[in-house]
Amino acid sequence: MLASLELSGTPFQLGQALGRFGAEAANTYLVNSEAWETVMAWRGTDVAAQMQLLTAQHFPRTLDELRGLAEGLQLPFDDVFLWNCRGDVWAMPPDGCTTVLLPSANGPRITHNEDGDPGFAGFCGIGMFRPDEGPAFASFLYPASIPGHTFAVTQNGLAMTVNNLRSRQVSAGLPRMVITRALLEQRTLEEAVTLLENTPRAGGFHLSMAQRGRADLLSIEFNAQAVSVLQVQQPALHANHAIHPAMQSLPQVITESSRHRQERGDALLNTDDIDPMAILADQSDRPFPIYRNAADDSDNENTMATADIHIEEDHIRWRVYEKPGQAPLLNMVDGQPV
Repeated sequence: MLASLELSGTPFQLGQALGRFGAEAANTYLVNSEAWETVMAWRGTDVAAQMQLLTAQHFPRTLDELRGLAEGLQLPFDDVFLWNCRGDVWAMPPDGCTTVLLPSANGPRITHNEDGDPGFAGFCGIGMFRPDEGPAFASFLYPASIPGHTFAVTQNGLAMTVNNLRSRQVSAGLPRMVITRALLEQRTLEEAVTLLENTPRAGGFHLSMAQRGRADLLSIEFNAQAVSVLQVQQPALHANHAIHPAMQSLPQVITESSRHRQERGDALLNTDDIDPMAILADQSDRPFPIYRNAADDSDNENTMATADIHIEEDHIRWRVYEKPGQAPLLNMVDGQPV
């Protein structure tokens, strides 16, 4: 089951609350994991110091949130900051995801499998944030991580889902999770794109973005080298590797799971009756399913939750499921449960 929690206050207080929420999983599982050990190899490096300096310069509130997170976790700040840079310094963190994007004149629909480390099963949640500064929002949460790199809906009417891109090149830029946290504070799609284009970037993500009251549906891929923005005109699927023409030549890792999920998803979209929830529940490719719950998953990832987000004229209506096909765990309108 997913926890549901309400958070408010200063950036440091928000981070403290996030830390207390994730402390058990972080201290019993995360710090003993191979993923943690791999990322902590970057302790004390120039790249880590530069990413922290850039965060202080560009997004000091997020740095305060990370300081609060470390306080709540009772872990060293530098280690917690570095963990939130995991995809910037390492191409293979256990972060994946699959997203179906359906454009419509009546409002787009974004349906998303949130795939992450199976060690966090039972320790994730949905946070309803009311910061002292910036808009309210709701976001899926992992222990020991700031919000914004999963799926979220904001008071300004932005909906965003995030897929991992496994960039091979490590660059001293802003951590990708810091950038996507900042996107939750933007007022429009245009502001979000401008932020991406005008900040020095370290790692890469794919974003699906839409805004209440608009038909626009954006597929965005970014990494240290480039930002690619496409208006989605036809049903599409993204399975956590770069597929935009402008991005495919840049160095990345494409796992067999990522490749197979993309191929299977594209085939399922090539039908007259597209059902995003059925696509995200598909396990017909046994070694590399779209819905992932195997203990021996090839990327060490499992589906933690599925979000089905309908962007309408006046509201964003969305549901969160533990598994497609089951009853929803949460029914949401904008950033609040109903």
